[in-house]
Amino acid sequence: MSENAVKMTMIAASTPHRVIALAYDGLCTFEFGVAVEIFGLPRPEFGAQWYHFAVAGIESGEMRATGGIRIMTDGGLELLSQADTIIIPGWRGIDSPVPDALINALRQARDRGCRIISICSGVFVLATAGLLRGLKATTHWRYTHILQQRFPDITVLNDVLYVDEQRIMTSAGSAAGIDLCLHVVREDYGLEKANSVAHRLVIQPHRDGSQTQNLDRPVAKARESQSLGQLFDYLHQNLGQVHSVASLATRAGMSPRTLVRRFAQVTGTTPARWLLHQRLRRAQEYLIHSQHSIEAIAEFSGFCNASVLRQHFRQHFALSPTQFRKENSQGKKMSFI
Repeated sequence: MSENAVKMTMIAASTPHRVIALAYDGLCTFEFGVAVEIFGLPRPEFGAQWYHFAVAGIESGEMRATGGIRIMTDGGLELLSQADTIIIPGWRGIDSPVPDALINALRQARDRGCRIISICSGVFVLATAGLLRGLKATTHWRYTHILQQRFPDITVLNDVLYVDEQRIMTSAGSAAGIDLCLHVVREDYGLEKANSVAHRLVIQPHRDGSQTQNLDRPVAKARESQSLGQLFDYLHQNLGQVHSVASLATRAGMSPRTLVRRFAQVTGTTPARWLLHQRLRRAQEYLIHSQHSIEAIAEFSGFCNASVLRQHFRQHFALSPTQFRKENSQGKKMSFI
């Protein structure tokens, strides 16, 4: 996609970003609800600069959703021509055919640079439309092998929460759609607004897309679950401090071994790697939204000094913090961790 196409879809204060969610007979209620909650719920605390949300029906006549809900839409597939982002909230069945009119509308949207998101089984719509050829994608773990068999030209990742690949985004099972949609908010409006949305949803802090979707694990004991939630809140508020497994275990009221085990079960990674990820993201936010020096940002984000920050930036992004700030100030959308 050309740089001009990307710029056309970037959010500007004078041009509200238009999100269109698809509706269809047999609509997946939870997945659709995720799209409405993240993008369609009024958020007056953010002012006028927020998404404009609408629902497009892919067929005429009465449509129903799981649970006996009847659906009224804002229009039909013609709405997709106005979209900056299109959301496919699941699909009525992995063997259910995809209408040609929908395929054509999605292809046209892709050609003009529109961002397209699928939640759970909605990936089969994208795959049928040929929009995932040569790309990475994911879906619910029950369907990954089927997706790979049917569409061998897609690299199917079977144990991640979501994949962001060239403005085509796919999520794993239903709840992973929340993680993906919050990832979109972070890209569009930054970490602070995304955290505010997550706080209203009363969900735990950010899970990045590379975390596992494998749920074959014992559920945490109530006390451990509460302690970890409080620990995550503490870490987000104190990223600039020095933390060790021992100090975190003491704060959580666990042994170091139990903390490492529970941490891996919740996040799919170690405390050290999780902290590095969060510190890099915090540094990115400071670089984009503040005028602080690199040395100050390194301190605020939990790195020892600017040299350490530069080392990690080059390892993860193949560019320096200064280059990252310059690219973003020029409107070039750089990859976020």
